[in-house]
Amino acid sequence: MVDFTAAERDAVYKTIYARRDIRQFRDEPIPDDVLERVIAAAHHAPSVGFSQPWDFVVVRDEGTKADIASIAERAIAAAREGYEEPKRAAFADLKLEGIRESPVNVCVTCDPTRDAPHVLGRSSMKRTDVYSTCLAVQNLWLAARAEGVGVGWVSVLYPYEVQEILGIPPHVKPVAYLCLGYPADGFPDEPVLQQEGWRDRLDADALVHEERWNPDRTPVADRDPTAESAESS
Repeated sequence: MVDFTAAERDAVYKTIYARRDIRQFRDEPIPDDVLERVIAAAHHAPSVGFSQPWDFVVVRDEGTKADIASIAERAIAAAREGYEEPKRAAFADLKLEGIRESPVNVCVTCDPTRDAPHVLGRSSMKRTDVYSTCLAVQNLWLAARAEGVGVGWVSVLYPYEVQEILGIPPHVKPVAYLCLGYPADGFPDEPVLQQEGWRDRLDADALVHEERWNPDRTPVADRDPTAESAESS
């Protein structure tokens, strides 16, 4: 049994609360031993049935990063058209990826066939392979934060195109494309999207239900940046 001192316990919570999605990176390589520790932490995530469905495609090649970045640019442009003004303009001002700037990209994948067809605990909830992979992403992110390394999750991509560029087999699915590097401006005190007025953190108390779902418990309304923009115009 491993016991934690109060200081060690506090360090875990500090890492969780200090984790941020980073988009701007310094031109500084990540030492190999640091990257190895971060990926090892990801590999020690819990997984349903101990299936460990993840793989990690580590990308350093500038040409490959440029190819992935071009996918992101098209996907971001398409997503922007889904908003009405003034939110479309607010969306355009957000930096949503740092693929080229970050020294290392990591694509975290999920192999639904690993340990199949009889994965313990997955008979009635088939998507637990993806859920398990997301836990590996979280472990990676927290370990990186403890190492002083920033992580940015690029979700505005076309996964099948990413799959083709990285040579990922058809049955293996990209789950997360991550940019890793040392933050250009350090770690902000609050999430960037909160700083930018895009969305506030919800009140945790309103998200906790005792015994049964309580329809009267609804999250506190988010700040609406478009409303603020309209008021100030």
